[in-house]
Amino acid sequence: MSLGNDRAGSGDPRPRRFRLPSRESAPRTRSVLLATGLLVVVVAPLGVAATGSSLREGVRNGTTTKETEIVSNLKSSTGLKGGYSTRQSNLSSSGGGAVYGCRSQAGGSAAKPSPQNPCLRANNLSKGLAFELNSTLGDVAGLITTGNGGDTKKPFVTNATGVATGLNADRVDSLDAAQIITAAKSRWVLVGLDGQIESQSGGFTVVTAYPQGNPPGTSPARHNVYIDAGEDLSNNGLNATIALQNQVDQGGNATNNGTNAGADANPEFSGEISIAKCLTPGLVACAPPGTASNNVFVVSPRNSNGEGTAPGARKRFYVSITG
Repeated sequence: MSLGNDRAGSGDPRPRRFRLPSRESAPRTRSVLLATGLLVVVVAPLGVAATGSSLREGVRNGTTTKETEIVSNLKSSTGLKGGYSTRQSNLSSSGGGAVYGCRSQAGGSAAKPSPQNPCLRANNLSKGLAFELNSTLGDVAGLITTGNGGDTKKPFVTNATGVATGLNADRVDSLDAAQIITAAKSRWVLVGLDGQIESQSGGFTVVTAYPQGNPPGTSPARHNVYIDAGEDLSNNGLNATIALQNQVDQGGNATNNGTNAGADANPEFSGEISIAKCLTPGLVACAPPGTASNNVFVVSPRNSNGEGTAPGARKRFYVSITG
């Protein structure tokens, strides 16, 4: 078929002329042209994605130079939905709801001379809450990290000095403020001539002491006193001191006034003492039953010549624990 001929097979050499649509067919043609024009208008913005264009799903939209504002006037709702200007939700079991990234410098929105806006800001212009964070089923509501962490990093800064309801801020290692103050103070115990506690600040118990009723050196305690401090002593300071006892005659003199001449003439005024934590690696091993513990310390009161004390001539002594 030749498009150059007006009549097929007629041999007419005259060129074919383009004819305008008739009046009957004009409406259909106008509809097609109008639809084509609308398609161009609608599709064009989606392909440009510049400022003022529509948002495109599944791709990165163009970089804007003006704020994108979404302003609404909605009342709060008791229903599952409603009351928020926008709602972002992810139905995936592993995906998040939203992520906000920025490259702001230090100082925040109050920085001078130029503000450094945070990546996320919630500002309630009235008296209500600025934010709510909730983890419906999780054990941890959120995570705040700063660089590699460390003592020079701060999770947040606040000008509010009131007590946060429900926040266990006054506890350190399960101790409240009063217990921390108590723990920072020195604890002490006074042990009598029989190796038993006469008085104390609290928490001490005697595990075993001296060979009660036996000749010296025949008991696992021997010349020593083993005391449980009620806490791990690995990082504590221990100090023992012999207590004066001038109403007890240990030297055979009647006056006990320290005037007799000679070495150790008044043993009730003299002596020596040593103390150590049990289970000190490579240094101290405690043998009596119940003493192999970091809570237990051993005290060994001695006469001035280094000999262990005997029944009837024991030493009263104080022990203090610091740290």
